[in-house]
Amino acid sequence: MKATIRQGFQTLLMLLAVALSFSVQAERKLLDQVVAIVDDDVVLQSELEARVSTITGRLAAQGTGLPPRRLLEERVLEQLITESVQLQMADKMGMRISDNELNETLANIAKNNGMSLTEFENQLAAEGVSYRQAREQIRQEMLSGRVQQRQVGNRIRVTDREVENYLLALESGGGNDAEYRLAYIFIELDNPADDAAVDATREKAEALRTAIVNGRDFREVAVAESDASNALEGGDMGWRAERQLPSLVAPVVPALEVGVPSEVLENNSGFHMVMVMDKRGGAQKQVIQQNLVRHILIRPSGAVTDAEAEATIRDLFQQLQDGADFAALAKQYSDDPVSGSDGGNLDWVSPGQMVPAFEQAMQEAEVGEFKGPFRSQFGWHILLVEERRQKDISVEVKEAEARQTIYRRKFDSELQNWLREIRDEAFVELKGEYATDTTEEEAGESQEAAE
Repeated sequence: MKATIRQGFQTLLMLLAVALSFSVQAERKLLDQVVAIVDDDVVLQSELEARVSTITGRLAAQGTGLPPRRLLEERVLEQLITESVQLQMADKMGMRISDNELNETLANIAKNNGMSLTEFENQLAAEGVSYRQAREQIRQEMLSGRVQQRQVGNRIRVTDREVENYLLALESGGGNDAEYRLAYIFIELDNPADDAAVDATREKAEALRTAIVNGRDFREVAVAESDASNALEGGDMGWRAERQLPSLVAPVVPALEVGVPSEVLENNSGFHMVMVMDKRGGAQKQVIQQNLVRHILIRPSGAVTDAEAEATIRDLFQQLQDGADFAALAKQYSDDPVSGSDGGNLDWVSPGQMVPAFEQAMQEAEVGEFKGPFRSQFGWHILLVEERRQKDISVEVKEAEARQTIYRRKFDSELQNWLREIRDEAFVELKGEYATDTTEEEAGESQEAAE
């Protein structure tokens, strides 16, 4: 009898264990259920929850109000869908981010925020984000950025005439060097040819502006309503010099008071608002130290060992000490074919142009001194600093900044178009509670057609 009871109790335990196992598996499936199919990839519920947690933590740390949870989830899901398309493109292009590159990027992010890596990790934890999650998200952002640079950058050209016209316009306008910390809201217009849709979208944008003027947080509105790619960052555009302002808002930003939204601005893509979150003075005149340099390079090769190259350079250095002509030796012996044919002349060298070992030796050398022998990644060198000068490069800097500003403006505009294109071209099927009525209707129509 006891044996029968014991066997029955063991059977019950086994059934309970099996039931518990099924329950755990069901819970795991629930946590990791597919919420969207995106081409050859899927977005999981766990990914969505992790990203929502990251964004809510960051916005809470900024003091930015949060939209309703459901709305935030839908916007984050759209972000994850667009990212998935880009990451699949990166994979097909063979793009990779090495661990060393990722570690360096994380260290720079921490440094730029005035933190050590440990402090950065603690800050992430305070926002509800693990260091491992942050690493993976930053890796994905780096990959997406590279895809954008390749795909969107190939569409953009900046001409010398555009740079010239930009600088002339800047000069005629007084050339203000002020910088602005901006936030931005974009309400997209789906059909510019539909007057009713245009009016409705304009009314929405104006209503949002009124709400902001009456006290609603601009960044909260950006998170909840903006169609811009930076919406989930509260519309933050970072610091922009006046010459770097997007062309649409450039005329209005200088006149805005800090904390006051612009009027609603309109173009073919939709309606826009910008707010100056902070303002500061700009940069001063750009002056650098340049060195007029000659050098001799002896490069190790299959026929010349490193020891033989070092012996040769030391012999040449001794000849220079004994009074030999630097230019003559460079022409005869240097393995740098470009400068060697010109007596080792490198012309005026600016900071950052040379590899670190060469840069260090050049800065340490006195004018008229033979510096070396020293080794760089290219081989063994001797250099001679013939002259030093202070060079005002403000014009060159302005031209470079103008070119970059024009490129950035074109890139920002084209990026929005490209993101919309790849989203429209991708196969996306929302699942479960995130499936829209439209999706279900389309699925029903497809089923009827198939039948």
